[in-house]
Amino acid sequence: MKKNYNIKGMLLLMLVVLMAAACKTEKVLPKQEALKDISGSWQVIKATRNGTDLTALVDLSQFRINFDGVGYKLMNKLPFIVTQDGAFSLDDPLYPYKITFTAAGGTPVSTAFTYPIVNGKRQLSLTFSPGCTNNAYVYVLQRVN
Repeated sequence: MKKNYNIKGMLLLMLVVLMAAACKTEKVLPKQEALKDISGSWQVIKATRNGTDLTALVDLSQFRINFDGVGYKLMNKLPFIVTQDGAFSLDDPLYPYKITFTAAGGTPVSTAFTYPIVNGKRQLSLTFSPGCTNNAYVYVLQRVN
């Protein structure tokens, strides 16, 4: 009978030790997020104005915005947040929510900015009102290879 208590005691002690070891916390370091790189040439793949899809109504295929580190160039212009080439900046290089365009000789203009991956391809989504604040445009751009 005494051996039975010793075995139960040993099992209980092992169970307590295993439970204490299982509760040990590990330090998990987060991986460093890559900087958002928008360099390259981008074209509009979808455009809306006040919720109305303009994609079928306007030829968007020729418009390009080329980002080269700190500057941008517009080609085959459409209504856009700026009308001249200039510089740009992101509010945060890791988690950007806003992009600021500064046309040559102009004042900085900021707009909402998202950078999702859709169907395996990076996209830019810009929301802005050029001129009339009653018109809100959303351009979805995709990098041109």
